[in-house]
Amino acid sequence: MVHQARKRFGQHFLVDQGVTESIVRAIDPGRDDTVIEIGPGLSALTGPLLQSLNHLIVVEIDRDLAARLRRQHPADRITVIEGDALKTDFSALGSRLRLVGNLPYNISSPLLFHLIDCADQVVDQHFMLQREVVDRMVAKPATGDYSRLSVMLQSRYRMFKLFDVAPEAFDPPPRVVSAIVRMVPLPESRPRPRSDRVFARVVARAFAQRRKMLRRGLADWAEHIDWDALGIPPTARAEELSVSQFIALADCLLDAGVIKAETA
Repeated sequence: MVHQARKRFGQHFLVDQGVTESIVRAIDPGRDDTVIEIGPGLSALTGPLLQSLNHLIVVEIDRDLAARLRRQHPADRITVIEGDALKTDFSALGSRLRLVGNLPYNISSPLLFHLIDCADQVVDQHFMLQREVVDRMVAKPATGDYSRLSVMLQSRYRMFKLFDVAPEAFDPPPRVVSAIVRMVPLPESRPRPRSDRVFARVVARAFAQRRKMLRRGLADWAEHIDWDALGIPPTARAEELSVSQFIALADCLLDAGVIKAETA
């Protein structure tokens, strides 16, 4: 029986074998690696991954596809978690995790934020996403693509855009170009805010009005910020600040008692 792609799950199935082979080469799985595939769909990646792995864990929300995966692959080779990746506790699946997947475009950003919680247990992540999302993820300050997503993810990962994937590689073809991104969690020694919650709130507030100068966009906090000490010019906008400057800004507001960690 042919499986019809379901719009509510944002399904676009990878069908280009050359692209599949390029993705698996980029992942370079080892036989005993703990690999978790998010959204395996029709097994375009699942089969090739299993050729290199003793065992694979997959997370699939579509019950028909989950049942199909169980029929196609023996239970000692694959564990099928039937459920929503946004509600899956990836931290309960082990340590030294390697996450892969062709992520549905409609949940890509929320899922990337959800996965931050288990980053300490992750070796790397290789995802296919909408190209414009990947461009935002890896964007540098003072560029048009630099955004809240850039800052939040770059505070936790080193990221590399690997290659683009044309719409024709999928069935049905999406209306956008896709891209593969590699995400490697930064070490414990990375620069980090004293409160992740305060940092997240400050970054979100700063980019809520990204065209405004920060001193206006953060007007009700501005008097508590030593802008000169932070090296932030009077005319600076959110898109001009580095990750380290956002960390320093969040710590400054925490120290001033303007934002309390427990209520951020």
